[in-house]
Amino acid sequence: MKTKSIFLSALFLSIGLFTVSCSNDDNDGETIVPIQGTYKLSKTGGIVNGSEVLVDAIQNQSGCNPDYLDLRLSNAAVMGDYGPNCALTETTGTYVRSHNDLTLTFGNSSTTSDIMNLTNKELKIKDKTSGIITVYTR
Repeated sequence: MKTKSIFLSALFLSIGLFTVSCSNDDNDGETIVPIQGTYKLSKTGGIVNGSEVLVDAIQNQSGCNPDYLDLRLSNAAVMGDYGPNCALTETTGTYVRSHNDLTLTFGNSSTTSDIMNLTNKELKIKDKTSGIITVYTR
């Protein structure tokens, strides 16, 4: 009988430990999807009269691969730009993610954006200075 009591106590204790949630587990709306990866430029836009308006990115050259942003594990950022005749120009810089902020630095220019959405298929950022929204897809 004593063994049964110890077993039941251990069972209830285990169940209790697995069902308790701590406020430290909350991520304050921050996504936990890794940001590293290669993203193709898809759409750009902004907020017009309180509504988000996005259009196909005009930066992408017709008939070429879409421009891209490659965020690497080493915190290197590579921006790929397909120009006339689909000639690829790559610019290397760095990135820093702090909660839901993404700072990209290329040369002497830095931009900080809010990460509006980050999933396994999409990265949507909004430039904190200009308000321009950029959508990248994987």
